[in-house]
Amino acid sequence: MIPLSYYLILGAILFCLSVAGIFINRKNVIILLMSIELMLLAVNMNFIAFSHYMNDIAGQVFVFFILTVAAAEAAIGLAILVVLYRNKSTINVDDLDSMKG
Repeated sequence: MIPLSYYLILGAILFCLSVAGIFINRKNVIILLMSIELMLLAVNMNFIAFSHYMNDIAGQVFVFFILTVAAAEAAIGLAILVVLYRNKSTINVDDLDSMKG
């Protein structure tokens, strides 16, 4: 049986990679969205690991709700990204700072 610490270390590595992806690359909106999704998946892995080792189903049910919200967030984020690309012809974050109503 795999110990709980291995899952927690893997979740921490994924979380640190996503934070590094956000801080290193601040220009591309697609990579920022993928980093946020990776961060949510790292947290979900910790929820599932704790839920499994405590023999409680509540953590796994909570993960389903998080995945639903993450899917909706990704769909809305990509839709906004497509509209911005059609209007500005770029996905560079620096070029998107002038939002006029």
